[in-house]
Amino acid sequence: MTDLELYDEDDEARASGVLVNTRQEREQAVRSWLLLSAQSADRARTEWQIGGVALLRCGALFAAVRMSADLVHAAAGSADAETVNAYLAEVLHGGPVFVDQHSRRYYALVPASTADRPEWRGRRRDGAECLGRDSYLGVPRPEFNDPLQHFSYWCVPMDGPGDLCPPPEVSRLAAYGRHRLAAAEAGGGEP
Repeated sequence: MTDLELYDEDDEARASGVLVNTRQEREQAVRSWLLLSAQSADRARTEWQIGGVALLRCGALFAAVRMSADLVHAAAGSADAETVNAYLAEVLHGGPVFVDQHSRRYYALVPASTADRPEWRGRRRDGAECLGRDSYLGVPRPEFNDPLQHFSYWCVPMDGPGDLCPPPEVSRLAAYGRHRLAAAEAGGGEP
């Protein structure tokens, strides 16, 4: 298919009322949505611009399940970034996840109500906990998705505003990782 044919298809889609968004438009929409969780949108924009990470408040638009790299790598059966990223995208149905390589923690963004679910409410579980109300989180810029260029990056980028991970799948991921870690410890091997 030629560029002209693609252009014609996009024009037809727009004319028919189908919304066509570019990756940059989606990133801008995600950025605007995430900024709704900042105490100061201007300050958060500056933090993203200068340091690449903005401090956002959990509990209103989203919560975050923080998981250790060991837990996620055990569930994925690999520590290879590409393998782990593909695994997370598959098991979390494309829901957004970012990783902080310095702290070796992954963060799956979930609906704010997840913090009130029985399996997460008021608990720190081995290798995973849910950050809800009264928690703040350093969130990378939406376009940061390269582990070689950014210490904190989206291993599964947010596809659009409000597009979050399904809580039951995040719970299953954490449980599977714990199971594999326990089995490796009992057997004396790697997960």
